[in-house]
Amino acid sequence: MDYSLKYATPEELHADCLVLGYYEKRKLTETAAKVDAVLEGLLVKLLKRDDLEGKTGESLLINHVGLGKLDRILLVGLGKRSDLSAAAFRKALVAAIKPLKECGTKSAVSLLHEAEVQDRDLAWKIRQSVEVFENALYRFTQLKKDADSKPPKLAKLHLWVEQEQREAGEQGLRQGQAIARAMLLLRDLANLPGNVCTPSYLGEQAEKLAKQHKKLSAKVLGEAELEDLGMGAFLSVSKGSRQPARLIVLEYRGASAKTKPYVLVGKGLTFDAGGISLKPAANMDEMKYDMCGGASVIASLGAVAELGLPINVVGLVPASENLPDGAANKPGDVVTSMSGLTIEILNTDAEGRLILCDTLTYAKRYEPVAVLDVATLTGACIVALGRHPSGLMSNDDELAGQVIAAGDSSGDRVWRLPLWEDYQEQLKSNFADLANIGGPDGGTITAGCFLSRFAADFKWAHVDIAGTAWKTGADKGATGRPVPLLVQYLIDRAG
Repeated sequence: MDYSLKYATPEELHADCLVLGYYEKRKLTETAAKVDAVLEGLLVKLLKRDDLEGKTGESLLINHVGLGKLDRILLVGLGKRSDLSAAAFRKALVAAIKPLKECGTKSAVSLLHEAEVQDRDLAWKIRQSVEVFENALYRFTQLKKDADSKPPKLAKLHLWVEQEQREAGEQGLRQGQAIARAMLLLRDLANLPGNVCTPSYLGEQAEKLAKQHKKLSAKVLGEAELEDLGMGAFLSVSKGSRQPARLIVLEYRGASAKTKPYVLVGKGLTFDAGGISLKPAANMDEMKYDMCGGASVIASLGAVAELGLPINVVGLVPASENLPDGAANKPGDVVTSMSGLTIEILNTDAEGRLILCDTLTYAKRYEPVAVLDVATLTGACIVALGRHPSGLMSNDDELAGQVIAAGDSSGDRVWRLPLWEDYQEQLKSNFADLANIGGPDGGTITAGCFLSRFAADFKWAHVDIAGTAWKTGADKGATGRPVPLLVQYLIDRAG
């Protein structure tokens, strides 16, 4: 969809539909009140008629308003004026989309962002408008001969701001479009089936993305190169698959070559059957989403390049499949990681940490400012936190605070879990330096503890996105998370 800023006065606005907000007790926003005055109180009169008080997410579509070239007005409830939170504002944006799609309007002018949101500025509100609209209008139809329904007619969203707000408006629009495009790329990659989106395909998409940006470069390491690097843990996972493993390396240079980079690491399991420790058949199709961490890193590097952030960023994506085969890992096998630590594989379905641990060791060569890894790592994270926040663990309090702040700002929230030495005891092995699982207790935390063994030489944070990367059931599909979190973290680092 096309997004743009409008600088005309409210009286000069022209669109198929004007989107305005109102608070509880039918209190109109500033522009809505001006429009209501021109319409001789029609807006409030219709709100009273339909008994709409202004609760967050309520909406009223008014057709044939007869105001200049305006054909429709959509009123959206914002809740209590004094309590308009970031989450409530996003809920109001989501509520606006359904009536706009259903009424068949081709363009809309939104002024929902004129509402005051707690601790948020205009740029943030503009950015959220773009992100929420683009995400809600997303449709995955690439593999359908005939789409289920016609695409929505809504093709343009204009966001009205005053001339003196131009700089903030343009910043929000620029960030919103870059993040929205990155989220769509992640969703497209993740929604593809495992027989299309293989490790090699994922590498090809990273190379394709790099060609679109001057400051972004890509290289894809094959199994022979991984063998030379000593990545025994990583390579052990792909032994049961006919698809060769790949390590995707994206490098963005927005600062001098001497400036140390931030490193993002993303788990890229393009399909995870569990290996010999086979997963239950029910919902196994959703294991194509086990590469959402990797896809989010690729997409986030694209957003960073589009925004031209003045920092250096490296994206590392270990990509593989995990399937049962005569050559596959067996419970009890011992493998040697790139770091030299030996790992006893007690469960072949705990494979994500095996490909990540070698990649974390590889990240050390960049002398990073900090390393963030993101992975659909443990079902235990869903049990612990549900599907609202992602899980966070870190060996550095300052870094953890920065990630939490980025989550709060972007709406892509995280919740920190402890990384205490007590949990490390669960990873003891009689036959190797450590085991790849720590038993049923605290599964998310012991997975983080495992990774921490390979991140001791730099500031590191681990984000478990098992509960947030995709939706199941009737709305099955990738969510686009944690792209907003990652990009916001890097925007903050760029100042």
